[in-house]
Amino acid sequence: MKIRNLIALTAVAAFMLGSCSKSALKNAKLSTREDSLSYAFGIVNYNALASDSLELDPVIVAKAMLDGKAESPLMDDDAARSFIMKYINEREMAKAEKQAEANKTIYKDHIAANEAYLAGNKAKAGVTTTESGLQYEVIKMGTGPKPSAESTVKVHYVGTLIDGTEFDSSVKRGEPAQFPVSGVIAGWTEVLQLMPVGSKFRIALPESIAYGSNGAGDIIKPYSTLLFEVELLEIVQ
Repeated sequence: MKIRNLIALTAVAAFMLGSCSKSALKNAKLSTREDSLSYAFGIVNYNALASDSLELDPVIVAKAMLDGKAESPLMDDDAARSFIMKYINEREMAKAEKQAEANKTIYKDHIAANEAYLAGNKAKAGVTTTESGLQYEVIKMGTGPKPSAESTVKVHYVGTLIDGTEFDSSVKRGEPAQFPVSGVIAGWTEVLQLMPVGSKFRIALPESIAYGSNGAGDIIKPYSTLLFEVELLEIVQ
């Protein structure tokens, strides 16, 4: 059980102990089936949080549960939930940053190979590189309108890694993909707005505008450059 369940867990615990006094907490006995159920919930919830390396002061937790019935607790429900969510977000960000640093070492050779590919591709005739690092080559320039960030488009595409491994293809599925321009990875959002309807581009997306230090699935490793042939078929809306 992960930290994202903290709010639900504390709510359950508050339900169990909200009617207890401080002396009752110390002298509580497991005299009834409900007593045992209450204690079982406490043990399970504590172990769930402890297994996620979350250390809570049980005295403060008990105080908060009892204060829940008071007119002026130190935090109201909205403030408590906001604090928990901020804690969760900051913790997850710290974990992600730590993993990203570790991945730089783990995938050192992979990173070097992808950077070398981009450097070589950038030097090719007909390849344009934008400020974000997006590289594109026009295979066919269409004559239709260009989509905006608010548009929904229909496209055909084939996606590969720099070694030629194909990881996705609407062409192979035999059905165009449809999605909001702003609802995809940053490199796609950028390039689609450069393409008039009817265009077909060959693009290379550095990891910074693709899936970054996380990668995606089993095939796309962290820090991977992604290559696509993209054909813009239609602006749906």
